[in-house]
Amino acid sequence: MSEEIKKDVPETEFNEAMEEEICQETPEEDACEEQQDECEIPDTQEETDSKADKKAAKKKLKSDKKQDALKEKVEELEDRVKRQMAEFENFRKRTDREKTVMFETGAKSVIEKILPVVDNFERGLAAVPEDEKGGAFAEGMEMIYKQLMSELEKMDVKPIPAVGEEFNPDFHNAVMQVESEEYESGIVAQELQKGYTYRDSVVRHSMVAVVS
Repeated sequence: MSEEIKKDVPETEFNEAMEEEICQETPEEDACEEQQDECEIPDTQEETDSKADKKAAKKKLKSDKKQDALKEKVEELEDRVKRQMAEFENFRKRTDREKTVMFETGAKSVIEKILPVVDNFERGLAAVPEDEKGGAFAEGMEMIYKQLMSELEKMDVKPIPAVGEEFNPDFHNAVMQVESEEYESGIVAQELQKGYTYRDSVVRHSMVAVVS
């Protein structure tokens, strides 16, 4: 305001008019403030790159965690499969052993039943008189006996050596002691019943007489 207006207007009114003039803003200033409120200042290139790097790092971390979880699951499944394969292999071996034991037990049981027949063949052949040993009957019995022993040998059934051998409790069963000029003490002098082994295991011990 000019000095003339100031003189004519009271001081109170003058101050109020000045305050209203100062507080009023131009339309251009209002538009600028509104635009600043509505729009943020764009990031710089460095800030943009930093955000992109953080986003990529976060994505990579998430992917790594997912890969680790998958790897752990795969390892768990592989371990489970290996355990099952080991259990199956142990089961197969155990079954094979049981089958072998059952077969050998059954074979030994059959052999034990056949051995008395072998004993009777031997007793019968030993009882044939000397003048009849060349007869058809005696020769037929001899052939059958040899065939039977041959089949037993194919099954790995073997007689246990006795006479002249040192007494061995693993193979011999001493039922009596005898005096002998031919053998030393502790040697088998007489075989009372022949013993047999099946695959290196004793089916029947030899019943023997040992020199005292």
